[in-house]
Amino acid sequence: MSHHLDSPIARQDIRLDITDLYTFRGKVGTVFVINVCHSLGYPIAEPGYHPEGMYEFKIDFNSDLVEELTYRFQFTPLRADGRQTYIARRITGQAATDPHAQGEIVLEGITDELAMAEDGTRAWAGRAGDPFWIEPDVLHAVGHAFQDGTKLELGDWTPEKAKNLFAGHTVYSIVLEIPDQALLANAGENRKIGVWAVSTLATDAGGWRSINRVGLPMIHPLFTQYNESLGDQLNAGKPSEDFATHGEGVIKSIAGVVRAYGVAADPEAYATTVAHRLFPNVLPYTIGTSAIFGFAEWNGRSLIDNAPDVMFSLAANTPISLCIGKESVSPKPRNAFPYVPQA
Repeated sequence: MSHHLDSPIARQDIRLDITDLYTFRGKVGTVFVINVCHSLGYPIAEPGYHPEGMYEFKIDFNSDLVEELTYRFQFTPLRADGRQTYIARRITGQAATDPHAQGEIVLEGITDELAMAEDGTRAWAGRAGDPFWIEPDVLHAVGHAFQDGTKLELGDWTPEKAKNLFAGHTVYSIVLEIPDQALLANAGENRKIGVWAVSTLATDAGGWRSINRVGLPMIHPLFTQYNESLGDQLNAGKPSEDFATHGEGVIKSIAGVVRAYGVAADPEAYATTVAHRLFPNVLPYTIGTSAIFGFAEWNGRSLIDNAPDVMFSLAANTPISLCIGKESVSPKPRNAFPYVPQA
């Protein structure tokens, strides 16, 4: 799983559990997608979006690992008809880091309907099919390997047994598409951005508690399946703190697997290089280009990128495949807005 049910805090209320972040070229601009409330975590009394939470897309324009632009979504409680209304705010400059900043309201909408702003920014929120795929036996073998410093142990598992654990499952999506002129209004000529997403929960003391933070895919499946305290820690903090806080432990985990496979003369040196790619945990993207999260390049992430094979193989420095791909997703992503699969 990419971020599904990834830590004890996230599992306390799956409405705030971000399963995946996607950034790619849409029909009119750049698309940002997060999915929450995965049906694998059901039953839940009121599926959807947490009315006391915030869902934020963070965008860094100058590579200083601090957001200069935040789009924040907040939802009302579930209505009798099962729908929720929401407000989306745009917060810029230094205020983009402030959870209490009000910014400007750019969109007001209701779930399952398109919302459009005057500048062409559009949003959609609602129940959708999960576009992500994972093979559970390979997933758990990867988790054990990076926890224990061993090769993958798959027992009698063979590629013919591969299955998508998430086939037919649903999520609740937040889809935001921003036209280039609106996104780049305060960015000058710089089209390279860093993206991450955060879900937070209001506290009784009037503050906000970080529940989930997502940038690159698959970091949690690699390192936190059997180290849940690390899962909570990775979901807190800031991108600028990632390597200093988590680098040493991640290097140790990667070096153990690489050493077990014997695929690097200096496993620690290789692991250090990979750790610097993983941290800061920010998804890079060049506005106006086709997204690809592949072996040669990380440039956003589309709904059909094979992130598990890429990240597992990179970390182990040896080929690791789920033996399934986008063909295992049902239903398929849509070619038009809101792009995510129908529920």
